[in-house]
Amino acid sequence: MEDVMIEFKNVKKVYKLYKSDKYRFLGIFFKKIPYKKNEASEDLSFVIRKGESVALLGRNGAGKSTVLKMITKTAFPTEGEVIVNGRVSALLELTSGFDPEFTGRENIYLKGRLMGIQDSEIAKMEPEIIDFAGIGDYIDQPTRTYSSGMKARLGFAVNANIRPEIFIIDEALSVGDAEFKKKCLDKVKKIINDDNVTLVFVTHSEEQAAQFCDRGMVLEKGKVAFDGDINEAIKYYRKK
Repeated sequence: MEDVMIEFKNVKKVYKLYKSDKYRFLGIFFKKIPYKKNEASEDLSFVIRKGESVALLGRNGAGKSTVLKMITKTAFPTEGEVIVNGRVSALLELTSGFDPEFTGRENIYLKGRLMGIQDSEIAKMEPEIIDFAGIGDYIDQPTRTYSSGMKARLGFAVNANIRPEIFIIDEALSVGDAEFKKKCLDKVKKIINDDNVTLVFVTHSEEQAAQFCDRGMVLEKGKVAFDGDINEAIKYYRKK
């Protein structure tokens, strides 16, 4: 099973929904604090192997983003086990991890360190990241002075150029203007084709799902309703 990059074993994820932040805080210490349960994932089991390109399809609330959060370890299963082998780069919240007082260049190193990458390795990637972002002299200005588009450009540039083994994308390919969007699409294609990267792609775009992925998983109410060829997955998704 050396080629297994991601494995979910009977995974269940339950979110506790409290009435307010006060109740949420008290819930840490007292079990009797009332809350509602939201089962985002239920008995999820699947395997994704090295080099596979998998689209996660499903209506809003199907549990797609929860799966990505558990892969990236920003959320953890209530029951079951999630196994991830390899460096993960996630295009989720593109600007998360940026310090507004740091320059763009400093934030490249900050995000790299948060991903567990050594400064010496980040330094080798730095010129390519800066060139891809295309924000000119602003790279040495505090990111609080950036427009939202500039921050998104830099965020995409960092995540797409750290040579990931597992690439996670959640509707992030609409970044910037038409020219930069095409640049992002071309970069994703290059990563998949040249580096044998494992791709997990959440999208509502059937066209992009078919363009980038050969396998599709349709989620319904936190469960896998269909798992197979991407074209068959899209057909199943359309019927729902």
